[in-house]
Amino acid sequence: MLKTGLAAGAVAGTGAWRSAPAGWRGGPARKPGSLPDPGLPAGTDTIPQIEHIVVVMMENHSYDNRLGMLRRGGADGFRLGLTGKPTATNPYRDGRIQHAFRMPTTCQNSTVTQEWGNSHIQYDNGKMDGFVITSGAESMGYWQEEDQPFYYSLARTFPIADRYFCSVLGQTYPNRRYLLAATSIGQINDTLPALTDYPANGTIFDQLDKHSVTWKDYYTTLPSVALFPELYLKNIGTKVVPIANFFTDAAAGTLPGYCLVEPDYGNQSEENPQNIVAGEAFVASVVNAVINGPGWDKTLLIWTYDEHGGYYDHVPPPAAIAPDAIPPAVPAGQSAYDGFGRYGFRVPFAIVSPWARADYVSHRVFDHTSILKLVETKWNLPALTYRDANALAMLDMLDLRRPAFAEPPALAKPLLETDPASLSCNVTGPGVIPPPGSVTG
Repeated sequence: MLKTGLAAGAVAGTGAWRSAPAGWRGGPARKPGSLPDPGLPAGTDTIPQIEHIVVVMMENHSYDNRLGMLRRGGADGFRLGLTGKPTATNPYRDGRIQHAFRMPTTCQNSTVTQEWGNSHIQYDNGKMDGFVITSGAESMGYWQEEDQPFYYSLARTFPIADRYFCSVLGQTYPNRRYLLAATSIGQINDTLPALTDYPANGTIFDQLDKHSVTWKDYYTTLPSVALFPELYLKNIGTKVVPIANFFTDAAAGTLPGYCLVEPDYGNQSEENPQNIVAGEAFVASVVNAVINGPGWDKTLLIWTYDEHGGYYDHVPPPAAIAPDAIPPAVPAGQSAYDGFGRYGFRVPFAIVSPWARADYVSHRVFDHTSILKLVETKWNLPALTYRDANALAMLDMLDLRRPAFAEPPALAKPLLETDPASLSCNVTGPGVIPPPGSVTG
């Protein structure tokens, strides 16, 4: 059984401390290579209740953009005015004010941006007022329950975290590298990885291999492990396998210890300008395969997003510990800002498991390396960088004494399943953005 201190989400162990890297203001830092529990051998299974950890990471949406209208137990979404609409605003350069608005359809334009420089302008030293300036009016759009009934059902049923940040104020590739290795090894934008790119301490998959823990990357069009080409080339066809294998393995109860489950990034990932209903339907199919499979009683599924996509969020990302001494590889003339010493914007995060804590919203600070910390904590694996070594493992979102969801709950159907007409905006367009009346001044 898991120790009480771990169940409370504390960092385990008493050793392996040292002075923090330059710029870190969070106190003493645990080192790369340190074990979650230094009193146990590496590879020890400390959470036997869970045998399979499944990660579904979608694309490019902030917490407020997807869950800002969720009214649930202290979850920090939009503040609503007397009209029941969000009070959030952002300025244009000419002084006009763009108010938050419900997106007219489930389709998107291609105006929002999450590029390194623009993300820092959006952040604006915590003022969170640069979204419209960089990403246009669409950045203040949001969807609500009627637009994504499955997601809201999932977020109301299972525990969510309203302080889960992406790892970098930047784009997809560096953030997904943090999910793989707790560092982007300097990458800040979606530059293609070089064949020689590999983190000094390896990836989480290297540690799983070393300690005989099974894993797979189930991909549809693009496996995330390809962000480190050496890892991809070493495992393609064995551990990097087509998405159909996931549904076969889930139905048979033979999922590996850890896996990524990836959508069609051209049509199902929810990145603009895609119709978000396709992505919701994909996630629903993955969640339902786990819930209805024979391995449900020992599975933990994570639903989240890689980064905010340029959409507004009202919570400033806090300072973070830099993973290593590698500086951001910024283009000539661009600023390095805080380097990698700050989290990116908030994104949705939920845990789906029979062992998930019922009626719970976590307010603890997590990022993508917290997923690695959860994996490391379960199998007592050494940390890869300073970032995952000092991350929290979202154990507060679990109740390992008894399974609150031993009987799988009924979740709402995705919009695409109940309303095929939601695809019509694929042809007619996303509607008038910004909608009339949403701009003042």
